[in-house]
Amino acid sequence: MNEQSPHPRTRQAFYRRDRRSVRPAREFAREALTDWAAAERGDDVLLCVSELATNALVHGVPAGRGFLLRLTLHDDGVLRVEVHDSGPGGVRTPETSPDAEHGRGLLLVAASADKWGVGERNPGKVVWCEFHPLPGRAPTGQVIAGIVPSGSAQASPA
Repeated sequence: MNEQSPHPRTRQAFYRRDRRSVRPAREFAREALTDWAAAERGDDVLLCVSELATNALVHGVPAGRGFLLRLTLHDDGVLRVEVHDSGPGGVRTPETSPDAEHGRGLLLVAASADKWGVGERNPGKVVWCEFHPLPGRAPTGQVIAGIVPSGSAQASPA
C-alpha cells in the first residue's frame, strides 16, 4: 500500500554526473506532477528541471559527484523545484548574443517560472524555481467549482 505523505509533499532523487541524467530527472518530475495532479504547468516545470539539471552538470557538479533534484508541492499549491550541487562558484545569467548556442538556460528558467533564485549549501549551492497555481485552480490541481481557468473550453448553454 502506498502511503500519502503529509503536506507539503516532497520527492527527491540523486543523479550522477552524466549528461544522460537529465532525461531521468525530467521523467522523475513528470511522474511526481502526475501523481500530485499538479500538471497544469507541466511543460514549464519540465523545461526548468531540464535547464537546472543541465546547468548543474555543466557548471556545478565536480567529477565523481552528482546532483540532487527535489520537488516540493506546498499546501498553497506552490511547486518548488530545487537542484542541489556540491560545486564551487555562483550562478549568473549570462549576456548572450542571438547567435550563441549556449547560455540561455537561466533566461528560460526566469521566463518560465514565477520566481527563481540561488541558495547556499556547504559545499555548493541550491538553484531553485517556483510555480504558483494558475488562477481558478485549487492547490490540488482541481478546478474550483464555477471557475473556468483561462485557456479551458467552456460548454455553451444549449
